[in-house]
Amino acid sequence: MEIQRYIGTELSSSKMALGRVLQGLSQEEIAWRPASGCNAIGLILFHMARTEDALIQGLLQKAASVWDAEKWYERVGLSKEEAGSHYTVEQVNGFKVPELAKILAYYDAVRARTKEKLRSMAVEAFDEKITFPNVGEMTIGAFFAFMIAHTAEHIGEISYLRGMQRGMDK
Repeated sequence: MEIQRYIGTELSSSKMALGRVLQGLSQEEIAWRPASGCNAIGLILFHMARTEDALIQGLLQKAASVWDAEKWYERVGLSKEEAGSHYTVEQVNGFKVPELAKILAYYDAVRARTKEKLRSMAVEAFDEKITFPNVGEMTIGAFFAFMIAHTAEHIGEISYLRGMQRGMDK
């Protein structure tokens, strides 16, 4: 299997897994935090989308983020400056979780751009090196592996928060 197809399969699988863990959750459950300073499902989801946007558009393509270029901040109802990460406890506690459908629409727009980039890449490009802030130099293949692992970790967190609210939820 070629690398683009493998990464594309991983991205599709993570989208299905995310759909399963979000299925049936109310807006209240999406915005619920187990304690002060803890992330809500909606904030984690927003973080996932903003991170993928920053990594693929900003770091890999050296282009404007989907957030900025398509003015998703207006559609989602958040400040243009919302980065989705590195928040203080006060920022986490004060984060107003947008409607789930709006966050997912933004994430879908980001993922579409990610897949576009993936399809356009030559196999040899995955061996090229980029500099990842706070990590150092890595191949583009390793960069995609990081992004897939990042997504999987956060889907696990969302699943855990769902379980805290709903138990086994069979």
